[in-house]
Amino acid sequence: MNTLVALCAVGAEKILGNEIKHLGYKLAGNAPGRVSFLGDDDALFRSNLCLRTADRVYLQLASYSALDFDQLYDGTYSIAWQDFLNKDSRIVVDKVRTYKSKLNSEHSVQGIVHKAIYSKLGDIWHMASLPESGEESDIRVYVDENQVLILLDLSGLPLHKRGYRTDGGIAPLRETTAAILLQEMMWRRKTPLHDPFCGSGTIAIEASLYAYNVAPGFGRRFALENLPFFNAERALEIRQKEAEQIRTDVEVRITGSDIDAAAVERARKNAEYACVMAGRALKTIGISRHVPRPDFVQSDFADLAAPYENGLLLCNPPYGERLGDDEQACELYRNMDSLWSEFPNWDIGVITSNEHFQESFGHKTSRIKKLKAGNLDTSFYVYTRIKKQEK
Repeated sequence: MNTLVALCAVGAEKILGNEIKHLGYKLAGNAPGRVSFLGDDDALFRSNLCLRTADRVYLQLASYSALDFDQLYDGTYSIAWQDFLNKDSRIVVDKVRTYKSKLNSEHSVQGIVHKAIYSKLGDIWHMASLPESGEESDIRVYVDENQVLILLDLSGLPLHKRGYRTDGGIAPLRETTAAILLQEMMWRRKTPLHDPFCGSGTIAIEASLYAYNVAPGFGRRFALENLPFFNAERALEIRQKEAEQIRTDVEVRITGSDIDAAAVERARKNAEYACVMAGRALKTIGISRHVPRPDFVQSDFADLAAPYENGLLLCNPPYGERLGDDEQACELYRNMDSLWSEFPNWDIGVITSNEHFQESFGHKTSRIKKLKAGNLDTSFYVYTRIKKQEK
């Protein structure tokens, strides 16, 4: 059994934990921005392929107490690094985080861990120096209250990089954040969904992947695939098994709109790439079916009206960082009252970093969820308007 650590947006730990449990793995604890869980060897690949709200997945190589640098070095050296790295691996201790620990110099911890890894591999392989001509292998270190975690990156590029977004436009919403918002709203595929500020189409595309049971990682590779313990044959079997879960026979009503014609075209292209990715996965199991694309149209949000009695408006409207200044953003939020009026029986979810949103929008939220999305501290405003029995 392996211990894995999945990273996520701070505030999304419970949602990620529920995802992990849904895959059949046992939770083993959490901390801000990360969730630990236990999984078999399949979990190393399957978690990367299937988790929608995780930013990265790591394999935990060691957990031990260290009160000084000697103990830090010895604990790192004791790991059987030769089982996890190749002889030509380019080893990078990419990040160190310390919290309430005697070892509080992140730079020093980074150097000691790096030295211990190279010393161990040099001793095992009888090499005075390592070639470092191969793929990069990233190591992350947490020192929490004197307890050291040594983690090996299995993902490579962050998992929000699904592989379908060719152009994100200005300050696009992360794919993993969009997936978090869908879970926060407890959205189900039978509920119509519209994004009135679709931008690059991320919310609608992530909703489509979720609705049709398409694993988000079908369009990319992972760092795990470069490591010596990677089982390529088993990974292909896992991909094929997940492809069997894709559904194209369900009714889904997912749409998006934007006042910017270029944004609408960008969203369509990204959705096309995402659905082609799903189609290729189906072809690996001998099925030639297409995953329906979400519909995008050019429109000012002020011209929209509800096409169905109930549904969900979910959006990432421009805030000060993208719109030019705070006053312009607040004016847009005030004008968004038209959505409240024209979609009277629709739930509404809005993510923004602008602290004046609710005041400008003019409606009291049902709840507010704080999320650390990228480098921004954001708030997700939820307005529940559909009666529970109607959902």
